[in-house]
Amino acid sequence: MTQSLPPIAFLGTGLMGAPMVRRLLGAGYSVTVWNRAAEKARALVEAGARQALTPAEAVTDADITFTMLSDGAAVADVLFARGAAQALREGSVLIDTSSISPDMARDHAARLNALGITQIDCPVSGGTAGAEAGTLALMAGGPAETITRIAPVFEPLGRLTHVGPAGAGQVCKLANQQIVAITIGAVAEAMILVKAGGADPAKFRDAIRGGFAESRILELHGARMIERDFTPGGPSRLHLKDLNGVAALAEANQLELPLTETVRTAYETFVAAGNGDVDHSGLLLFLETLNGATTREDQT
Repeated sequence: MTQSLPPIAFLGTGLMGAPMVRRLLGAGYSVTVWNRAAEKARALVEAGARQALTPAEAVTDADITFTMLSDGAAVADVLFARGAAQALREGSVLIDTSSISPDMARDHAARLNALGITQIDCPVSGGTAGAEAGTLALMAGGPAETITRIAPVFEPLGRLTHVGPAGAGQVCKLANQQIVAITIGAVAEAMILVKAGGADPAKFRDAIRGGFAESRILELHGARMIERDFTPGGPSRLHLKDLNGVAALAEANQLELPLTETVRTAYETFVAAGNGDVDHSGLLLFLETLNGATTREDQT
């Protein structure tokens, strides 16, 4: 006998949430969606989702609930101020794929556990491209037995790794964001150097691919820089939020992270100049401004 798939609720259907919902629907799951901006959830109805008017309504019949919201304050508001936590069924599982602080993730896990609900903090990496393709990196913190039991629900979304107890997923996401930000900065600086030195940035990128500098950042964000397409897949303001989380965790553990602090300061300046909704690969624009956008091409 074929086992029926568990009903899912999905709270937050923005840039990342919407393609994740489409992946779940494509795998045959029944998904009820809610979003603060109702039109974003409404767009998923044609794909087979059911739209709820409130977070509490969305989760009432769900065995598994996903949240994909902008920050910790938004997650707390939806769960505890808007009543989703109280409406969750006892014995159900909440998977928070938002990027929030580890301390807040642990607090939410404890509060939900008191209601008979298990939380898995499971932030993701891979951007909108990974969400659409089902190739996200999924970093799960929480009870091993629960993660093992519900592992099939992650399969349409990407590759799942259990990284430790509650809050560990968020710690790993912060570390991921360190690497991404520093690598974006390195690629952007290299593009500026290459152009100033008289070489073609696009051909430079082609030339080094397959070598030690190859990375997903060079592949995807390097292309964005060459095409100068900074439509947000990962808004700079959200990356800054994560880098601020790294700084807080480093301070709490008395760590010195000079590379991270340098790139965090760069994003802070870039976002303060009104670029919060520019893709994080747009750090190139900040570095061009810092260098007076002076390249060999500009001087000819």
